[in-house]
Amino acid sequence: MSAVLTTGHGGFDVLEHRNDVQVPTPESDQVLIRVLGAGINNTDINTRTAWYSKSVRDETNSGDSKGLGDDGSWSGNPLNFPIIQGADCCGEIVAVGGDIDIKRIGERVLVRTMQQYAVDYRPFECWTMGSECDGAFAQYMVAFSDESYKIESDWSDIELASIPCAYSTAENLLERSNVKAGEVVLITGASGGVGSAVIQLAKRRGASVVAIASKSKVVAVKKIGADEVINREDRLISFLENESIDVVIDLVAGSDWADLLDVLKRGGRYAAAGAIAGPIVELDIRTLYLKDLTLMGCTVQDSQVFKNLISYIERNEIKPLVSKTYPLKDIVRAQKDFISKKYVGKLVLLP
Repeated sequence: MSAVLTTGHGGFDVLEHRNDVQVPTPESDQVLIRVLGAGINNTDINTRTAWYSKSVRDETNSGDSKGLGDDGSWSGNPLNFPIIQGADCCGEIVAVGGDIDIKRIGERVLVRTMQQYAVDYRPFECWTMGSECDGAFAQYMVAFSDESYKIESDWSDIELASIPCAYSTAENLLERSNVKAGEVVLITGASGGVGSAVIQLAKRRGASVVAIASKSKVVAVKKIGADEVINREDRLISFLENESIDVVIDLVAGSDWADLLDVLKRGGRYAAAGAIAGPIVELDIRTLYLKDLTLMGCTVQDSQVFKNLISYIERNEIKPLVSKTYPLKDIVRAQKDFISKKYVGKLVLLP
């Protein structure tokens, strides 16, 4: 089969497109999936460049510099290269392991990105698809049957392929921070895959959305559903009053991070699942305790989060946001376009 092998941590040179990769065989509790579409995500690039290493202090996509040491995976454990990355998968089950009902063959499925089956559903542990196990940058992949969710929808394969990683991250952020109708939510990095998903999902919950995005994307972000959009180049506290925001959903961090806590109301909640402007921030601990704030890191997802997404899609309560597609062999061009951030929403590879 055709697949992209990541041969180590590094730049685009470690991505090797090959046509002679063996089709994997499902274990007894797995299914074999013909990949119909695979979205591109920050985590694909961050894993390749070892940005998750604690030795890295720069923003994501800061070139091909890679972390020092072996702690560049989600788990902090060394990866066994080569690996097949790809955190998003829409596909069709074409074969099943010995313990799986043969009736599953032919199902169109979405595969959960943050998987807990392999770790016995222990709290705050998971396998990340394309990191701790091979992912969707291939014509075929295997996945645990329990992590492969049947989807019945009139969406295209491409549209469905844009959902698993970004939208599950977004729903998890909102679920963990308990966003409710009538609250005001501030979203950083709002034009990206996760940010644009948060806008839709927050509006679905009845919240008001203030988004931060580049000036060139203001119109597009408002079209997604944001009630107000602030230019990311402007100082946040010039546009928002102190203590005017109920919940901050942060994907950016960086040097202006402290402003996010200033605009939170007393008792407000902050939830993070990214740091594209840089992972090192300065916290005035007095702001944290004098305002009774709650700060949350959001990675591991309860299985209900993915079930929620399946139901939202099947009821057409959200809309896909796909900007461009590429053949799998053009993965380098696709990732360069992703890094350039010139598109709103998702980019999808087609095996």
